[in-house]
Amino acid sequence: MVCPGQGAQSPGMLTPWLDIEDVRTALGEYSEASGLDLVELGTTADSDTIRDTAVAQPLLVATALATYSALGGISPAVVAGHSVGEFAAAAIARVLSRKDAVALVRARGLAMAEAAAASEATSMAAVLGGAEDEVASKLLECGLTPANMNGGGQVVAAGSASAIATLVADPPARARVIELQVAGAFHTDYMLPAVPVLEEAASAYTRRDPDIVLLTNSDGTVVKTGDDAVAGLVAQVARPVRWDRCMDAMLQLCVTGIIELAPGGVLTGLAKRAMKGVPTVALKTPDDLAVALELARNTE
Repeated sequence: MVCPGQGAQSPGMLTPWLDIEDVRTALGEYSEASGLDLVELGTTADSDTIRDTAVAQPLLVATALATYSALGGISPAVVAGHSVGEFAAAAIARVLSRKDAVALVRARGLAMAEAAAASEATSMAAVLGGAEDEVASKLLECGLTPANMNGGGQVVAAGSASAIATLVADPPARARVIELQVAGAFHTDYMLPAVPVLEEAASAYTRRDPDIVLLTNSDGTVVKTGDDAVAGLVAQVARPVRWDRCMDAMLQLCVTGIIELAPGGVLTGLAKRAMKGVPTVALKTPDDLAVALELARNTE
Protein backbone atom coordinates (compact mmCIF):
# COMPACT_ATOMS: atom_id res chain seq x y z
CA MET A 1 0.00 0.00 0.00
CA VAL A 2 1.39 3.39 -1.00
CA CYS A 3 0.42 6.93 0.00
CA PRO A 4 0.82 9.91 -2.37
CA GLY A 5 2.76 13.09 -1.72
CA GLN A 6 2.26 16.80 -2.19
CA GLY A 7 1.17 17.89 -5.64
CA ALA A 8 -1.34 15.03 -5.93
CA GLN A 9 -4.16 17.20 -4.52
CA SER A 10 -6.91 18.61 -6.73
CA PRO A 11 -10.05 20.70 -6.07
CA GLY A 12 -13.06 18.63 -5.09
CA MET A 13 -11.09 15.41 -4.63
CA LEU A 14 -13.02 14.44 -1.48
CA THR A 15 -16.49 15.07 -2.91
CA PRO A 16 -17.23 11.53 -4.15
CA TRP A 17 -15.96 9.99 -0.90
CA LEU A 18 -18.37 11.74 1.45
CA ASP A 19 -21.15 9.25 0.77
CA ILE A 20 -19.15 6.68 2.77
CA GLU A 21 -19.85 6.93 6.49
CA ASP A 22 -16.42 5.68 7.60
CA VAL A 23 -14.75 8.31 5.45
CA ARG A 24 -16.96 11.13 6.80
CA THR A 25 -16.32 10.03 10.39
CA ALA A 26 -12.57 9.84 9.86
CA LEU A 27 -12.46 13.27 8.21
CA GLY A 28 -14.32 14.75 11.18
CA GLU A 29 -11.68 13.35 13.54
CA TYR A 30 -8.81 14.53 11.37
CA SER A 31 -10.34 18.00 11.04
CA GLU A 32 -10.36 18.23 14.81
CA ALA A 33 -6.76 17.02 15.02
CA SER A 34 -5.50 19.48 12.41
CA GLY A 35 -7.66 22.49 13.29
CA LEU A 36 -8.78 22.67 9.66
CA ASP A 37 -12.13 22.03 8.00
CA LEU A 38 -10.79 19.26 5.78
CA VAL A 39 -14.19 18.47 4.27
CA GLU A 40 -14.58 22.02 3.01
CA LEU A 41 -10.97 22.11 1.81
CA GLY A 42 -11.40 18.83 -0.04
CA THR A 43 -14.71 19.72 -1.67
CA THR A 44 -15.16 23.45 -2.31
CA ALA A 45 -11.71 25.06 -1.94
CA ASP A 46 -9.94 26.22 -5.10
CA SER A 47 -6.54 25.06 -6.33
CA ASP A 48 -4.67 28.05 -4.90
CA THR A 49 -6.08 27.42 -1.43
CA ILE A 50 -5.10 23.74 -1.35
CA ARG A 51 -1.72 24.49 -2.91
CA ASP A 52 -0.74 26.23 0.35
CA THR A 53 1.80 23.94 2.02
CA ALA A 54 0.22 24.27 5.46
CA VAL A 55 -3.13 23.13 3.99
CA ALA A 56 -2.09 20.65 1.32
CA GLN A 57 -0.07 18.42 3.61
CA PRO A 58 -2.69 17.63 6.28
CA LEU A 59 -5.35 17.42 3.56
CA LEU A 60 -3.38 14.79 1.65
CA VAL A 61 -2.56 12.68 4.70
CA ALA A 62 -6.15 12.88 5.92
CA THR A 63 -7.45 11.89 2.48
CA ALA A 64 -5.15 8.87 2.32
CA LEU A 65 -6.08 7.70 5.82
CA ALA A 66 -9.80 8.34 5.40
CA THR A 67 -9.91 6.33 2.18
CA TYR A 68 -7.89 3.60 3.88
CA SER A 69 -10.79 3.36 6.35
CA ALA A 70 -13.08 2.62 3.42
CA LEU A 71 -11.11 -0.54 2.62
CA GLY A 72 -12.52 -2.26 5.67
CA GLY A 73 -9.44 -3.13 7.64
CA ILE A 74 -7.10 -4.50 4.96
CA SER A 75 -3.64 -4.87 6.47
CA PRO A 76 -0.95 -4.63 3.79
CA ALA A 77 2.28 -6.59 4.06
CA VAL A 78 4.33 -3.54 3.02
CA VAL A 79 3.54 0.17 3.27
CA ALA A 80 5.36 3.27 2.02
CA GLY A 81 4.54 6.90 1.42
CA HIS A 82 6.04 9.48 -0.90
CA SER A 83 7.31 12.56 0.98
CA VAL A 84 4.41 13.76 3.17
CA GLY A 85 2.74 10.44 2.36
CA GLU A 86 5.23 8.87 4.78
CA PHE A 87 3.08 10.22 7.62
CA ALA A 88 0.06 8.29 6.37
CA ALA A 89 2.26 5.21 5.90
CA ALA A 90 3.56 5.54 9.47
CA ALA A 91 -0.01 5.64 10.75
CA ILE A 92 -0.98 2.56 8.74
CA ALA A 93 2.04 0.79 10.27
CA ARG A 94 0.76 2.02 13.67
CA VAL A 95 3.92 3.97 14.46
CA LEU A 96 1.63 6.95 15.16
CA SER A 97 -2.10 7.05 15.73
CA ARG A 98 -3.96 8.35 12.69
CA LYS A 99 -5.06 11.52 14.49
CA ASP A 100 -1.51 12.15 15.73
CA ALA A 101 -0.14 11.68 12.20
CA VAL A 102 -2.54 14.33 10.87
CA ALA A 103 -1.79 16.71 13.75
CA LEU A 104 1.97 16.28 13.31
CA VAL A 105 1.80 16.79 9.57
CA ARG A 106 -0.09 20.04 10.17
CA ALA A 107 2.93 21.17 12.22
CA ARG A 108 5.18 20.01 9.37
CA GLY A 109 3.23 22.00 6.81
CA LEU A 110 3.34 25.16 8.89
CA ALA A 111 7.08 24.79 9.52
CA MET A 112 7.83 24.18 5.84
CA ALA A 113 5.61 27.06 4.74
CA GLU A 114 7.49 29.34 7.15
CA ALA A 115 10.84 28.10 5.82
CA ALA A 116 9.70 28.70 2.24
CA ALA A 117 8.47 32.21 3.07
CA ALA A 118 11.80 33.08 4.67
CA SER A 119 13.74 32.46 1.46
CA GLU A 120 13.58 33.66 -2.12
CA ALA A 121 10.68 32.35 -4.18
CA THR A 122 11.17 28.63 -4.74
CA SER A 123 9.42 25.84 -6.62
CA MET A 124 9.71 22.29 -7.97
CA ALA A 125 9.29 20.67 -11.38
CA ALA A 126 9.07 17.10 -12.65
CA VAL A 127 11.55 16.15 -15.35
CA LEU A 128 10.09 13.31 -17.42
CA GLY A 129 12.40 11.31 -19.66
CA GLY A 130 15.81 12.27 -20.96
CA ALA A 131 19.14 10.55 -20.36
CA GLU A 132 20.04 10.37 -16.68
CA ASP A 133 23.44 12.03 -17.11
CA GLU A 134 22.01 14.80 -19.30
CA VAL A 135 19.23 15.52 -16.80
CA ALA A 136 21.76 15.66 -13.94
CA SER A 137 23.98 18.00 -15.96
CA LYS A 138 21.08 20.33 -16.78
CA LEU A 139 19.99 20.53 -13.13
CA LEU A 140 23.56 21.35 -12.09
CA GLU A 141 23.73 24.01 -14.82
CA CYS A 142 20.50 25.59 -13.54
CA GLY A 143 21.59 25.41 -9.88
CA LEU A 144 18.79 23.00 -9.00
CA THR A 145 18.68 20.01 -6.64
CA PRO A 146 17.32 16.56 -7.62
CA ALA A 147 14.91 16.52 -4.68
CA ASN A 148 12.88 13.44 -5.67
CA MET A 149 14.45 10.50 -7.47
CA ASN A 150 11.20 8.85 -8.44
CA GLY A 151 12.32 6.12 -10.82
CA GLY A 152 10.44 5.30 -13.99
CA GLY A 153 12.35 8.04 -15.80
CA GLN A 154 11.20 10.83 -13.47
CA VAL A 155 13.27 13.23 -11.39
CA VAL A 156 11.83 16.20 -9.51
CA ALA A 157 14.03 19.28 -9.44
CA ALA A 158 13.81 21.92 -6.71
CA GLY A 159 15.28 25.35 -6.18
CA SER A 160 14.64 28.99 -6.91
CA ALA A 161 11.53 29.85 -8.92
CA SER A 162 13.68 31.61 -11.50
CA ALA A 163 15.85 28.51 -11.96
CA ILE A 164 12.74 26.34 -12.34
CA ALA A 165 11.45 28.77 -14.98
CA THR A 166 14.76 28.43 -16.83
CA LEU A 167 14.47 24.63 -16.72
CA VAL A 168 10.90 24.72 -18.04
CA ALA A 169 11.94 27.00 -20.90
CA ASP A 170 15.03 24.95 -21.78
CA PRO A 171 14.52 21.31 -20.77
CA PRO A 172 17.09 18.54 -21.13
CA ALA A 173 17.16 16.77 -24.49
CA ARG A 174 14.25 14.35 -25.01
CA ALA A 175 12.66 15.39 -21.70
CA ARG A 176 9.51 17.22 -20.66
CA VAL A 177 9.44 19.54 -17.64
CA ILE A 178 6.24 20.19 -15.69
CA GLU A 179 6.16 22.66 -12.80
CA LEU A 180 4.40 21.17 -9.77
CA GLN A 181 1.55 22.54 -7.64
CA VAL A 182 3.73 23.09 -4.58
CA ALA A 183 4.80 26.23 -2.77
CA GLY A 184 8.45 25.65 -2.00
CA ALA A 185 11.69 23.77 -2.73
CA PHE A 186 10.97 20.78 -0.51
CA HIS A 187 13.62 18.19 0.35
CA THR A 188 16.45 20.69 -0.11
CA ASP A 189 18.56 22.91 2.14
CA TYR A 190 15.85 25.57 1.82
CA MET A 191 13.86 23.48 4.31
CA LEU A 192 16.58 23.13 6.97
CA PRO A 193 14.91 25.73 9.28
CA ALA A 194 11.84 23.45 9.46
CA VAL A 195 13.78 20.46 10.83
CA PRO A 196 14.24 21.57 14.48
CA VAL A 197 10.68 22.91 14.58
CA LEU A 198 9.27 19.58 13.45
CA GLU A 199 11.62 17.66 15.75
CA GLU A 200 10.27 19.56 18.76
CA ALA A 201 6.68 19.01 17.64
CA ALA A 202 7.29 15.29 17.12
CA SER A 203 8.69 14.87 20.64
CA ALA A 204 5.17 15.31 22.06
CA TYR A 205 3.74 12.24 20.31
CA THR A 206 3.84 8.61 21.38
CA ARG A 207 5.39 6.29 18.83
CA ARG A 208 5.45 2.50 18.49
CA ASP A 209 7.55 0.08 16.49
CA PRO A 210 6.00 -0.68 13.07
CA ASP A 211 3.85 -3.80 13.03
CA ILE A 212 4.15 -4.25 9.26
CA VAL A 213 7.03 -3.63 6.84
CA LEU A 214 7.51 0.15 6.57
CA LEU A 215 9.91 1.53 3.96
CA THR A 216 11.76 4.82 4.37
CA ASN A 217 12.17 7.49 1.69
CA SER A 218 15.79 8.04 2.67
CA ASP A 219 17.05 4.86 0.97
CA GLY A 220 14.18 2.38 0.69
CA THR A 221 15.26 0.29 3.66
CA VAL A 222 12.90 -1.24 6.21
CA VAL A 223 12.32 0.87 9.34
CA LYS A 224 12.72 -1.25 12.48
CA THR A 225 11.69 1.04 15.36
CA GLY A 226 9.21 3.78 16.08
CA ASP A 227 12.01 6.14 17.08
CA ASP A 228 13.77 5.59 13.75
CA ALA A 229 10.50 6.07 11.87
CA VAL A 230 9.78 9.42 13.53
CA ALA A 231 13.40 10.55 13.12
CA GLY A 232 13.05 9.79 9.42
CA LEU A 233 9.83 11.78 9.17
CA VAL A 234 11.61 14.76 10.68
CA ALA A 235 14.81 14.56 8.63
CA GLN A 236 13.18 13.94 5.24
CA VAL A 237 11.86 17.50 4.92
CA ALA A 238 15.38 18.66 4.01
CA ARG A 239 16.79 15.60 2.22
CA PRO A 240 15.97 13.97 -1.12
CA VAL A 241 13.19 11.41 -1.53
CA ARG A 242 14.45 8.13 -3.00
CA TRP A 243 11.21 6.63 -4.25
CA ASP A 244 13.22 4.72 -6.84
CA ARG A 245 14.82 2.78 -4.00
CA CYS A 246 11.45 2.21 -2.33
CA MET A 247 10.21 0.58 -5.53
CA ASP A 248 13.41 -1.47 -5.76
CA ALA A 249 12.77 -2.65 -2.20
CA MET A 250 9.19 -3.61 -3.06
CA LEU A 251 10.48 -5.75 -5.92
CA GLN A 252 13.04 -7.38 -3.64
CA LEU A 253 10.25 -8.09 -1.15
CA CYS A 254 8.27 -9.74 -3.96
CA VAL A 255 5.16 -7.61 -3.55
CA THR A 256 2.27 -9.09 -5.48
CA GLY A 257 0.15 -5.97 -5.94
CA ILE A 258 0.00 -2.25 -5.11
CA ILE A 259 -2.94 -0.20 -3.87
CA GLU A 260 -2.41 3.57 -3.92
CA LEU A 261 -4.64 5.45 -1.49
CA ALA A 262 -6.47 8.59 -2.60
CA PRO A 263 -5.79 10.86 -4.30
CA GLY A 264 -4.22 8.00 -6.25
CA GLY A 265 -2.59 7.92 -9.64
CA VAL A 266 0.94 9.30 -9.42
CA LEU A 267 2.64 6.41 -7.60
CA THR A 268 0.84 3.67 -9.50
CA GLY A 269 1.91 5.44 -12.70
CA LEU A 270 5.53 5.23 -11.60
CA ALA A 271 5.09 1.59 -10.59
CA LYS A 272 3.72 0.66 -14.02
CA ARG A 273 6.97 1.88 -15.58
CA ALA A 274 9.46 0.68 -12.95
CA MET A 275 7.72 -2.44 -11.57
CA LYS A 276 6.40 -4.02 -14.74
CA GLY A 277 4.11 -6.98 -14.15
CA VAL A 278 3.02 -5.95 -10.64
CA PRO A 279 -0.73 -5.20 -10.70
CA THR A 280 -1.80 -1.81 -9.36
CA VAL A 281 -4.99 -0.03 -8.33
CA ALA A 282 -5.22 3.71 -7.66
CA LEU A 283 -8.08 4.91 -5.46
CA LYS A 284 -9.42 7.93 -7.29
CA THR A 285 -13.13 7.54 -6.46
CA PRO A 286 -15.17 5.02 -4.45
CA ASP A 287 -15.76 3.16 -7.73
CA ASP A 288 -12.18 1.90 -7.38
CA LEU A 289 -12.75 0.23 -4.00
CA ALA A 290 -14.14 -3.01 -5.40
CA VAL A 291 -11.14 -3.45 -7.71
CA ALA A 292 -8.76 -2.72 -4.82
CA LEU A 293 -10.48 -5.26 -2.58
CA GLU A 294 -10.37 -7.85 -5.34
CA LEU A 295 -6.65 -7.21 -5.82
CA ALA A 296 -6.10 -7.63 -2.08
CA ARG A 297 -7.99 -10.93 -2.05
CA ASN A 298 -6.12 -12.26 -5.07
CA THR A 299 -2.69 -11.40 -3.70
CA GLU A 300 -3.03 -12.69 -0.15
